[in-house]
Amino acid sequence: MNDIVTPSPWSDWRRATPARLALGRAGAGMPTDEVLRFGWAHAMARDAIHAALDVPALAAALGDGGWAVAQARSRAPDRTAYLRRPDLGRQLDAGDAQQLRAGSLSPVDLCIVIGDGLSSLAVARHAAPLLAALREQLPPGLALAPVVIATQARVALADEIGEAFGARMSVMLIGERPGLSSPDSLGIYITHAPRRGRHDAERNCISNVRPEGLPYASAAFKLGWLLREALRRGLTGVDLKDDSELVLPHSL
Repeated sequence: MNDIVTPSPWSDWRRATPARLALGRAGAGMPTDEVLRFGWAHAMARDAIHAALDVPALAAALGDGGWAVAQARSRAPDRTAYLRRPDLGRQLDAGDAQQLRAGSLSPVDLCIVIGDGLSSLAVARHAAPLLAALREQLPPGLALAPVVIATQARVALADEIGEAFGARMSVMLIGERPGLSSPDSLGIYITHAPRRGRHDAERNCISNVRPEGLPYASAAFKLGWLLREALRRGLTGVDLKDDSELVLPHSL
């Protein structure tokens, strides 16, 4: 008896990508196993958005890696408000802002913020190993603020945190919006002279950081290159083009 599933002629492509292609068909619909895979992927994406970040576990991992750690939160009181009011996720809690300013004894060169964003799963999996890879890429003698773990955070929250520290540069590592093949993708945003009111055009972005996408070593190399160029030229955003591939080691 013939198989009731008609395979797609593109099925060999599936070995090269996690994208949902060459699904085949069963009559006029999709095969049952593909329907189940879609449901699983949708549930993973939904859970990545709603799951709370385990802040103590991440803080412990960063501490083991030699990073000083601080914590902060946005003005979104809970996940529901965070999703409905993006503006609150861009504003630092007033008490935390005061505490960060009080703990900043002198201006720093770089402030790194880790925000849960739209995928706490991405942050939990990838933030610590990425920072471990970044260490050897940082310019020597760089004055660092404590790494701030920020909850209910949007990208622009790093502007206010960087401003509180008087930082020349801010880097935000944040969970990106989950896709059906990538619920744990980490994004990186680099901003020179962070302060409230900065626009997205004034940032550089590195996206899809994860072993199945852009590996840690390659992302750290790109980030280190952008930081050095931003500090040298005094800018980020549309005026700073990522030419790191011109000097990217073949091993990466």
